[in-house]
Amino acid sequence: MVAPPDNDVLWARALHVNHNGSPALSGVSLGVRDGEILAVGGPRGSGKTTLLQCLSGQLLPQQGEVWFNSVPVHTMGALARERLRRDRFGWIDPVPVLVPELNSWENAALPLMLRGTGRRAAKTAALEWLDRLDIGDCARKRPHALLQAERQRVAIARALVPAPQVLFADEPTAPLHRADRAHVLRTLTTAARSHGITVVLATHDADTAALADRTITLLDGRRVNTVHLPPVTETEGRAACSLSV
Repeated sequence: MVAPPDNDVLWARALHVNHNGSPALSGVSLGVRDGEILAVGGPRGSGKTTLLQCLSGQLLPQQGEVWFNSVPVHTMGALARERLRRDRFGWIDPVPVLVPELNSWENAALPLMLRGTGRRAAKTAALEWLDRLDIGDCARKRPHALLQAERQRVAIARALVPAPQVLFADEPTAPLHRADRAHVLRTLTTAARSHGITVVLATHDADTAALADRTITLLDGRRVNTVHLPPVTETEGRAACSLSV
């Protein structure tokens, strides 16, 4: 077992995951620096979600190591990983999953209340984030009364309210119209930088990836390095891809 670098809040080595006999990750390694916004790019089915699940402790790799703040996540038991996700991590799904019995501010405040924060303080924090995401007027509406894009903004607010150390965002603007994506992403990235939150962002959209500090690309469960070659003729000069483990 090799110790991770001191300046990496997340570090993974040689991750291998198979789903129903098909490889989802094949030897992926990476490090994520504290406070960094890292985009994980690649087409659908390339292994982005599986990688985020491994890094966040939702899924244990069949082979390989995952470390958080120099603590081996891959050797933790299920309860320890659940506490880690609750106390230190945030997660945004591509499709919002909200508690139907709770209104918008209660859904956004839920992580704080589960930690024992008082209802008034949790509500104040939730309302602040709902306002930042332009849905403050939906604070008392329940999920069934919201549009899909509004529900996703509530889910994003819920992930940001407890100021997690690491936020995992799996295609967080997928349900949003293009006009809304830029504003929501700017809010998310600005909040992350101002609060020192590390973000691991899965996306297949180049404009979204451009907001990150750094991008890695997956293809068929492997990291790829894209090298842009200078044009030799008018019809040449294409990008070459090389696999890296």
